[in-house]
Amino acid sequence: MASKRIKLGVLGSGRGSNFIAIQNSILNNAIDAEIAVVISNKKSKMLEKASEYGLESVYVNPKDSDNKESYDLKLVQILKEHDIDIVILAGYMKILTNGFIEAFPGRIMNIHPSLLPSFRGLHPQQQALDSGVKFSGCTVHLVIPELDAGPILSQHVVPVLAGDDEDALSARILVEEHKLYSGTIQSFIKNKL
Repeated sequence: MASKRIKLGVLGSGRGSNFIAIQNSILNNAIDAEIAVVISNKKSKMLEKASEYGLESVYVNPKDSDNKESYDLKLVQILKEHDIDIVILAGYMKILTNGFIEAFPGRIMNIHPSLLPSFRGLHPQQQALDSGVKFSGCTVHLVIPELDAGPILSQHVVPVLAGDDEDALSARILVEEHKLYSGTIQSFIKNKL
């Protein structure tokens, strides 16, 4: 009997480049899963791309909820309706509530553009430049209530070059994010589920 295909739910807020890389990896059989739903808190490019791929895309307006908890409860409901196995954060620019995290324990993945535990939070590339480090990179980690502090699943080092600004360093890190995230998702599926 064939095993059930792993279902991913993707949350994002922006252009969706990591989402596109993940979907392309699925289409190229590099990730043994399917994206069941794509959700955004903004009318984003990511939702447009999801529709182009023929995937279900859902815009959930934060203004339609009384607070963060009720907003996240709506997201959890949508994800559970789609029988999601793993939640993938792909440029999702909202901090998840404990209620959301508890709904998918050990099954929420995020990618962060630094070598965690260094440079958590916003603008980690600029934080790296300001600190004068010679190397930065990206980290895939599981999400826990503490921001950017969950168990690290994988990392990739990117050198900081002379003359780098935030945009240049960000662009080089993003190229590596696309490869690292897809590979880590596949490894997680094979080793954990």
